[in-house]
Amino acid sequence: MPDVNAIKGLQSLRTMGAAKKSAIPDKNSDFLKLYMLVKERTRLHNEEKRILLRLEAINNRLKDIQEFYEEKTGQVQNPKQKKNKQKNNDEEKTDFKTMSIDY
Repeated sequence: MPDVNAIKGLQSLRTMGAAKKSAIPDKNSDFLKLYMLVKERTRLHNEEKRILLRLEAINNRLKDIQEFYEEKTGQVQNPKQKKNKQKNNDEEKTDFKTMSIDY
C-alpha cells in the first residue's frame, strides 16, 4: 500500500478546514455589522452626554473663578469702593429693630 503523503497532488487538495472559510455565508455579516454599528452609536451617544455634563460643570467652575478674580482685582484697583460698600451694608443693618424676649 502506497504512502498517502507520497501521492502526487494530495498536498494541493483544499478542504474547508484548509481553506479557512466560514460556514456562515457573507450575507449574515451585513446584519452583524449593522448590529455592531448600532451598539457603537448608542455607546457614543451615552459618552457624549457624559462629556457634556462634565463640560457644563467645568464651565460653571471657570465662571466662578473668573467672577472671584474680577472681584479681587477690582478691590485691589479701587480700595475706596470697598469702604463705600461697607458703609452701605451698615446702613442696611440699621433697618432692623431689636426686641427683648422674656422667657
